Amino acid sequence: MTNQAPPPPSSGYNAAPQPLSPADEKLWATLVHIGGIFLSFLPALIGYLLLKDRGPFVRDHTRVALNFQISIAIYAIALSVVGGVLVLVTLGIAAVIVIPVAVAFSIAIVVFMIIAAVKANAGQYYRYPLTIEFIR
Repeated sequence: MTNQAPPPPSSGYNAAPQPLSPADEKLWATLVHIGGIFLSFLPALIGYLLLKDRGPFVRDHTRVALNFQISIAIYAIALSVVGGVLVLVTLGIAAVIVIPVAVAFSIAIVVFMIIAAVKANAGQYYRYPLTIEFIR
């Protein structure tokens, strides 16, 4: 009789991630889009990093949401710089145009994210308009 210990169990770190069920994929895709309304790019980034290998539907939605959030950040910075310069150059007169454009821009962003969340919840793919594809 030998007194050898059984081999230790294999580590779960090298195991492939378990695929999500279709209902879970829809849930996470919806939450990533809704989370963007409140937390900007963080839900999309975290969702993409953690869920990209868990199913094609959730991978596509997290990728699309992350690309949209990055694009929106670029557009918002550009709008702020151009709007600020216009307001300064015209001594505040351009604020009559810049402020409504900024408000319309913000409303459009929220509407697009809600549409994306509804499409994700329905199990449909969605592409945001005017999105730069940083992640393919």
